[in-house]
Amino acid sequence: MGLYEELAWRGLIHDETEGVKDALAAGTVRAYIGFDPTADSLHVGSLVQLVTLRRLQAHGHVPVALVGGATGMIGDPSGKSKERNLLDAEALNRNVEAIRAQIARFLDFDGENAALLVNNLDWLGPLSMIDFLRDVGKHFTVNNMLAKESVRRRVQSEQGISY
Repeated sequence: MGLYEELAWRGLIHDETEGVKDALAAGTVRAYIGFDPTADSLHVGSLVQLVTLRRLQAHGHVPVALVGGATGMIGDPSGKSKERNLLDAEALNRNVEAIRAQIARFLDFDGENAALLVNNLDWLGPLSMIDFLRDVGKHFTVNNMLAKESVRRRVQSEQGISY
């Protein structure tokens, strides 16, 4: 049984990108799952994702665990009713390291299809505000953001939404 068939058999496929079944069968792919470091431990809700990454690796693919060391420093409007508790860089770094140790219990970071663990602070940290506004921000209109239900709901709530 291939990876796609196993995931389908386990009821883990709800929707898919066109061609994913063929891509999984054709060769090695990389797949990532992001983990929020606003606490020093993952919660049980991360277990299905970790086990899925483990299955991906067992089938010869490369799992990528993405820890949000940068995005953990800012608010999170994605489906949340309120923003994250803002932690200082020291607390976030401690949490990232603790989460790395937990993820290492599930994934193999050695060998031919070694798992990768990356922290988005590594590439977002050096980005200046001017660089961000010039190179990234110009691609997102206010109308586009307000069209997102999660953003609209937060804007209309008493709490509002921060930049």
